[in-house]
Order: sequence, then C-alpha cells, then structure tokens
Amino acid sequence: MMKAVFLCAGYGTRLYPLTEDRPKPLLPIAGEALLSHLLSKLDSVPSLEQVVVVSNDRFYGNFCDWKKTVKAKKPIVVIHDGTKDPETRLGAIGDLKLAVQETGNQDDILVIAGDNLFDSDFSSFVSFGESKKPAASLCVYDVQDRRLAAKYGLVKTDSRGKITDFLEKPKNPPTTLASMGFYYLPQESLTYLDQYLAENKNPDAPGFYIAWLSKRTDVYAFTFNGTWFDIGDLASYQKADTFYQNYLKKS
Repeated sequence: MMKAVFLCAGYGTRLYPLTEDRPKPLLPIAGEALLSHLLSKLDSVPSLEQVVVVSNDRFYGNFCDWKKTVKAKKPIVVIHDGTKDPETRLGAIGDLKLAVQETGNQDDILVIAGDNLFDSDFSSFVSFGESKKPAASLCVYDVQDRRLAAKYGLVKTDSRGKITDFLEKPKNPPTTLASMGFYYLPQESLTYLDQYLAENKNPDAPGFYIAWLSKRTDVYAFTFNGTWFDIGDLASYQKADTFYQNYLKKS
C-alpha cells in the first residue's frame, strides 16, 4: 500500500506579502486552497491509505485549520518540523525523513511538492511507479525551452527512461526535461534517506538527492504531458490562478 507525503514546510518568501500569514500551499487557486486541488487529484489512486502533510512550526496551525475544512477520502495527518524561519528549515529531504519517522516506513511513498499545480491526476504516474518497483521514479515535464530549463532541476535519461544524470539549474542545459517535484519511492528505497543524510549531503533541494540516488540504484522518469505550473513567485501564482479558473469552467 501507499501513503502520500505533501512537502509544505517552505516559507514562500518570494510571494510576500501573500505568504506572510499563510503558507504557499494554502493560497487560493480559483477560490480553493492549492493543497485542496492537489488532494483531490489523489482520489483516483486506489492503493492510497494515508495522506501526510509536513509543515513548519510557524504555519502548523494553518494546516490544522485547513484539515478541518476538507472532505478527504483518506485520513490526513499534519506534522511540523519544529522550524520557525527559513534559516532553520530542515529542507525537503529532512522533512521527508521526518514524515517517515513519524508515520512508519511500511508503505511506498508518493512525495508531492506543495507548490505545484497541473491539469491531471496522479493515477498514471503511480501506475508507472508501481511497474518500476523496487526502483524509484519521478515525474518530469518537457519545458521545451533551454533558457527556461536553466531555472529547474533537469534529468537526462536513456532509451528506457532510466535517469542517467540529474543537473540542478545548470547554466547551459543539455536537456529540457524538468523535475516536477513528484516522486514515487518504494518501501525498499527508503533506507537510502538515512544514508544520504548521514553523509551530510544537501537536505534542501530534492534534485540533489535524486542525483545521489541514481548513482546507487535505478531511478526512472515519467513524462507528464499536460499543463504544469511551478508556483514560485507572484507572476506564476497569478498565471496558475487564471488558468485554473478557466480549466474548472470547462470541466
């Protein structure tokens, strides 16, 4: 079985003042919290047993209040990493390790960055990830522009979709396949988290972990073909909000 872990412990400083009193994943998109839209996309995943939201201490109460307002098909657990400011944050890998410690490592994990939005569900990616077990998988998006690609963590793959290299925001991108921040980590792969952190590797950007992991075990890329928004600043937030308002009207 599987649990979904939403990584929502960032401070969203590039979206101030919108995120001074509210975390980025709870900003409204088409009148509903971004995280609620992501949560609804899990309805099509039959193997899901639990949803875990990792917050920082500063916004923990906001997520607890949000939890009371949503109608989820699976139980939601909200945990916080104890940090109160960007300078002390644990980073994405540190928060993922915390989620595993708090909820157990008996399941496969679908890791979801809480600042993304897209016009699909998770079912195809989960099916792909399950087919590649015990290897790990991640979701990628072809941004089709090398100048734009320089803003992302990028992956290179072989003809089978196996990752051969991962580059974190390279100045001269050799590829336009960007990591979307969604990972399928089978139970068998979770022990690598301990090893990575024990070696004092960068705990913040998941791309560094994937690059490290791909040198030790197989990691496969699933290419997403819909519309994707990486919400990092005000312009991308407004663009995602406008798109999703129109998207919901059509659906």
